[in-house]
Amino acid sequence: MGASRGDKWPSCQMCGERDPSVRGRGRIGLLAELCGRCWNRLANDIAEEEGATATPWPEHDPDGTEWIEAPVCEQCGAAIRVWPTNYDRWVSLATRPLPAKDVPERHRWRLVPTPAGFVAVRVRGIQPLPDELVFPHHRVLCVPDDDAPWHAT
Repeated sequence: MGASRGDKWPSCQMCGERDPSVRGRGRIGLLAELCGRCWNRLANDIAEEEGATATPWPEHDPDGTEWIEAPVCEQCGAAIRVWPTNYDRWVSLATRPLPAKDVPERHRWRLVPTPAGFVAVRVRGIQPLPDELVFPHHRVLCVPDDDAPWHAT
């Protein structure tokens, strides 16, 4: 007699498959109850559209004494801040907020406090007032350094 999955596992909201990896996904509130495969596909699609393709910071020993360098952009050398998103991907934002009127709509982000730290959320729906501060995606401010070795011809 073959093994049966039965109803002991919840079903994925995208593919409908019953799987032990199905669970609520999202760092802030519940985005969906998805299996690991569907979650990765959805999160990667959102990240690609929003530009959240940064590498996460490595985990550091809280008792360690090694120096931790702030990340810098490989193209322009400017300081950046790397933040987790609600969908478990990472985004590079400017280190300081700017008035919303100075940042193109699709590059506006907010930092939302959570018990585990801050999470970056792209501004959508209700638009901020012109002087409200938002964090721009770094690519809006990135001006490559033409003298850098990777830009030399």
